[in-house]
Amino acid sequence: MQVSFACTDHGLKAPRNGEHSKQNATSPNTTSQARARFRTVALIARSLGSFTHRYHHNLKESTAKLTGMKYRNLGKSGLRVSCLGLGTWVTFGGQISDEVAEQLMTIAYESGVNLFDTAEVYAGGKAEIILGNIIRKKCWRRSSLVITTKLYWGGKAETERGLNRKHIIEGLRGSLQRMQLEYVDVVFANRPDSNTPMEEIVRAMTHVINQGMAMYWGTSRWSAMEIMEAYSVARQFNLIPPVCEQAEYHFFQREKVETQLPELYHKIGVGVVSWSPLACGIITGKYDNGVPESSRASMKPYQWLKEKIMSEDGRKQQAKLKDLAHIAEKLGCTLPQLAIAWCLRNEGVSSVLLGSSNASQLTENLGAIQVIPKMTAGIATEVDHILGNRPHSKRDYHH
Repeated sequence: MQVSFACTDHGLKAPRNGEHSKQNATSPNTTSQARARFRTVALIARSLGSFTHRYHHNLKESTAKLTGMKYRNLGKSGLRVSCLGLGTWVTFGGQISDEVAEQLMTIAYESGVNLFDTAEVYAGGKAEIILGNIIRKKCWRRSSLVITTKLYWGGKAETERGLNRKHIIEGLRGSLQRMQLEYVDVVFANRPDSNTPMEEIVRAMTHVINQGMAMYWGTSRWSAMEIMEAYSVARQFNLIPPVCEQAEYHFFQREKVETQLPELYHKIGVGVVSWSPLACGIITGKYDNGVPESSRASMKPYQWLKEKIMSEDGRKQQAKLKDLAHIAEKLGCTLPQLAIAWCLRNEGVSSVLLGSSNASQLTENLGAIQVIPKMTAGIATEVDHILGNRPHSKRDYHH
């Protein structure tokens, strides 16, 4: 709140006829009274300003000044998102209770996170319901949040999946109903749909934006060629192009984000929202002596993860993680914090989505913000040397 007052010594009260000489006789008193009033007004204005500041602080608003969170543009759009976001994959409506979900969202929001990502398929739509319930219960201002969801798998019927115009419109309506929201900030087309012409996808996404159901649209798990095709179609027919791609990115998955997407970022402004920075928990270090019974990899639906960890490649990855842990120790951080900060060193990465199942894990991961300034070129080179998987971009071949 900004309060301004214009006060002058002689303009507070206009003299009536016949009072001019009387006022002159007492002008020192009048002047001092005017100055007193001015000081009073100034004090009121100052107190209003400080009250407003304290009010915002008590609300623990998502501001960089109060939380230390860093904000970046989503691709080259004007939308500012926290460089760390909270994903609801696996957790909301899955492994954790609604109470823990609320605790996680509260910790994230009060730490400056404004980006919350979900999808119509997560827990059969329950993740969206829980997300919406928490937002309403906490009474957070909708304008302070960036809510994103993904469309593709909506139901069992043939017409309840895919990226055809019908499902994009109906699917997004369903997501909005479950979240009790009027709009989402970004709607993602989750995986390309070979059954639907690209023009139909882009036109449907443009329609939901024009109808106020979404602010922007993006892609998820698309190739650079498919994203470029969507951009070309948008330009050809004067439609709205995607602003970002959701892509897996971590120590052991680098090719796409480091070689293909930077070119799209510089040419057409498509940024990256990356997910799985800890490679489904592999990078936490908890699997260095096998698979603990309480871990995700021990559960039946994650048999593939257990097999991946126990494979020869998995054992080699664990050996590399032990070496990377020494770098983390040198920087005064944990291995997960190093891994997340490493993802954020990439200029094209707008935000990294965190997937936590408990408060201490989320708090630790959010601490990666403090590690970003320590991610020097020298540290990045050390990490590359240990990993031995740095992809070669076109620029590397030119040198």
